[in-house]
Amino acid sequence: MCGLAVLWGTDSPAAVEAMIDRQRHRGPDGTGIVRSNAPGAAFGHCRLAVIDPEGGHQPIAAHGGSAVLVANGMIYNDRELRARLGDSAYATRSDSESILHLIERHGRDAAADLDGMFAFVMQLGDRLVAARDPLGIKPLYTGRIGQTLAFASEIKALAGVADDITEFPAGHTFDTADGLKPYYALPQDGPAQWALEDALEALRDTLERAVVKRLRSDVPFGALLSGGLDSSIIAALAARHVDRLQTFAVGLPGSPDLAAARVVAEHLGTRHHELAVRPEDVRAILPRILYHLESYDRDLVRSAVPCYLVAGLAAERVKVVLTGEGADELFAGYDYYRDYEDPDLLHEELARSVSAMHDVNLQRVDRMTMAHGLEARVPFLDTEMVSLGLSLPPQWKLHTDRPGARPVEKWILRKAFEHLLPAEIVWRDKLQFDQGSGFADLLAAGAAAASGDDAGAEEQIYRDILADQYDAPGAVLDLVSHWNDVASRRQMPTA
Repeated sequence: MCGLAVLWGTDSPAAVEAMIDRQRHRGPDGTGIVRSNAPGAAFGHCRLAVIDPEGGHQPIAAHGGSAVLVANGMIYNDRELRARLGDSAYATRSDSESILHLIERHGRDAAADLDGMFAFVMQLGDRLVAARDPLGIKPLYTGRIGQTLAFASEIKALAGVADDITEFPAGHTFDTADGLKPYYALPQDGPAQWALEDALEALRDTLERAVVKRLRSDVPFGALLSGGLDSSIIAALAARHVDRLQTFAVGLPGSPDLAAARVVAEHLGTRHHELAVRPEDVRAILPRILYHLESYDRDLVRSAVPCYLVAGLAAERVKVVLTGEGADELFAGYDYYRDYEDPDLLHEELARSVSAMHDVNLQRVDRMTMAHGLEARVPFLDTEMVSLGLSLPPQWKLHTDRPGARPVEKWILRKAFEHLLPAEIVWRDKLQFDQGSGFADLLAAGAAAASGDDAGAEEQIYRDILADQYDAPGAVLDLVSHWNDVASRRQMPTA
């Protein structure tokens, strides 16, 4: 994981360095800034060294500087791409170098061949090419400084500097020669006809493959473990392939998540680390959390608090973690999905939920982990896993084996992996991370004491705190999204 900053149309390394300074938490292991031989361009990068720590520095340049790349993320099919492109073309063992050679050889459309989470900006001769991964796991923003195009990994790098700041849409490429173009879309076929046993087997195989491909790392590795179903499944699958996996949990003293995480960790035999957080500590760090989160959405803030704290705990011992993000959206884990009695409408809402994650829940995961220089990988959002999840009948996602009983959320996911975990974990009632850790009630109580029992007032408190963290908060506030916002609602400026 890393932070990037690019100016296209202005040769100003000092300006790029200032943009990198605001994102240095994303890449504490090194900084690189180059002026390209394109007319007026500068590329900056701050690096979290995960693959090829010694040799994988960025920006990466080739052919005397006619091709220059800065990238953020992880390419899981890097080894396959090396075999296809020819290993002799490579100067490093970095997975990001595969982006450079792939796009240089085959053009922007080859972004569809990248399997991973990524955002990159690249000079290709006298053109600039940029892209973001299919679901927007990794962030990218763009704006204008006069006639100059500016790119960065976080809004704060552009706030007060650039105009027309927008989120680069997930699953798109951009070329200064011909603008913005989609390369990925969620499957549109709708649920398929499955035999239950075939579906269960496909779920087990597909998710395990997604986990295994995300285990590659040249630095210490672990998993975030809330004690809920999703993170427990991911930890269980990883523990089959990692000797003495390290796991991490946080919560208020006596919270359900801490107790459940201990049960899972003992069952799996992990090296488990936990942190019981005092309420006064949460209040003290809330402004810092909001600064990194770049949002004041009430639900996002509530879940960001435990995410920030567990990321800090994990970063003391590892550089890479797995998380369970995406399972609720694919398998109907949230309470409001019960309002959809028509299976077709439920399927449509699940697909919308997945497509809307890029600037809501995925923003939280990225910002809270990268605030500590920690890389988070999300197996449930592997594109093969997403395709499988959306092909499964919604009736198996909210389902019960007992006539007249309340449907169980994520039923098919529980059924597929009940052999790996204690029954008390598999069939535990769903608690969102902020609820199970105890932070939702704590934050709600604090807001009620300050402003009365009003959800809007709670969000206004967060908005005011967020605005106080920036000299020019307008761009950050304008880009805050809520769960019901339309995905990819903004467009990049044209070249």
